Amino acid sequence: MVKLTADLISRSSSYLNPLREREVDLRGNKIPVIENLGATNDQFDSIDLSDNEIAKLEGFPQLNRLRTLLINNNRIAKIQDGLGEQLPKLDTLILTNNKLQNLEDLDNLQELKAIQRLSLLDNPVSKKPHYRLYVIHKMPNVKQLDFRKVKKKEREASAKLYGAAEDRPNKKARTDTQEDAEKTKLKEKINNATTLEEINAIASAQADQ
Repeated sequence: MVKLTADLISRSSSYLNPLREREVDLRGNKIPVIENLGATNDQFDSIDLSDNEIAKLEGFPQLNRLRTLLINNNRIAKIQDGLGEQLPKLDTLILTNNKLQNLEDLDNLQELKAIQRLSLLDNPVSKKPHYRLYVIHKMPNVKQLDFRKVKKKEREASAKLYGAAEDRPNKKARTDTQEDAEKTKLKEKINNATTLEEINAIASAQADQ
């Protein structure tokens, strides 16, 4: 395996890709960990880390210019939080053929507020029930998922499935709130009682409830 060093970055080819983005080619180096990308001096619109051995989507410095990240054909099974702050303008993320397993593994991607194009093809998670609807719910700005346009009916189905679940009142939370209010009331009654008889009456009434 090859460590991603400042020297490797400086020796790697860079060019204007077909989208006229300034891109650095770091693919096919058996890189296991994302690190030292500060050595790019935030000079690239696109970084290609495809065909490596990366297991976690993490280790990014602040890259305000980066718009496209190609990281297909790796071993990514975990996504760190904080990506939205580190990659604020990222609008295209290609994670095809990685190891993401569960819908919850994708939750940290919702921090990428600028994201419009996302591919998770050939990850185990893409075979999960309601996968597309879940991603659309978590990342409403995505216009293209797995190289297919997100349709209006999918957005509506996502809102119906996941929006309804979020809007549903939490019975336990409601019960806990009621209990807290009742405890506060009881404390006030006891504090305001001036005789032992009043305290006993309050206790008796509470026991009868």
